[in-house]
This record gives sequence, structure tokens and C-alpha cells, in this order.
Amino acid sequence: MVCNSRLRRTLRRTSLNAIPMATDKKHEITVTTRTAYIPEQSDPESGRHVFAYTITLKNTGSVTAQLISRHWIITDGNNQVQEVRGLGVVGEQPLLKPTQSFEYTSGTALATPVGTMRGSYQMIGEDGLQFEAPIPEFTLSMPRVLH
Repeated sequence: MVCNSRLRRTLRRTSLNAIPMATDKKHEITVTTRTAYIPEQSDPESGRHVFAYTITLKNTGSVTAQLISRHWIITDGNNQVQEVRGLGVVGEQPLLKPTQSFEYTSGTALATPVGTMRGSYQMIGEDGLQFEAPIPEFTLSMPRVLH
């Protein structure tokens, strides 16, 4: 009985120390998107389709974080890929305290009426840790092209 009790205490201590908490999300930015086709800037006959996208970044972690740079992967309907990297977004490098949000609108032009965008933001926490905030893939589509 003493042996089993000692073994249980040892296993309990080992389990608690060896498994990191999966709910620890100190460095977490949630990214949501909205898109719009801009017909007045588009010229479908010459292969120019302009889209606006609005991005909302929300600090859902527990550490203040600053957006440093971005990396976009833009793919048109012909699978032509364009990568864009740069500092900040729309000329800013927003600092987000926990629960704070930042929203901006930008745009891109595609040669096809449908495409996708995805990527990541490179962030730095106030504790000095650098991390990436993924931008989930979203679709850019001229109205009435996709069902």
C-alpha cells in the first residue's frame, strides 16, 4: 500500500510538471477579414479586378504586443502567386494591449475575378518574445462568380 501511494504521488507530480498548460495563450492575436469587389477601379476586359479587404486584429492574449511586419501570399484564379512583405500595415505598427483591436482597410488587384489571400503578421510581445499571428486564407471574388 505504501508503495502504491508513493507511486501515485510521484506520477501526479511528474504529470503536473511535464505537461504544459494548453490553455496558456499569452501571445495570441485573432485575425478576421471582410472583402469587397471595387467595380469602379476594376476593368475586367483588360484583366484587372480590384478588391478591398478589411482586417481586424484583436489581442486575445494576455501580453501587450506590437505588429512589426506583414507577409501576404496572394493567389489568383490561374494559381499565379505573389508574395508581399513589408513593415507595418497602412503605415502603422499598432501596439495592442490585451482585448484591444486594430482595424484597417487596404486593397489588391488580381488578373482574375477570383483569388485568395493568406499570410501572417510578425509581432513582438512586451516581454520581448517574437511570434507570428496567422492570417487565415480568405477568398476575393467578383460578385456572382462563385456560388
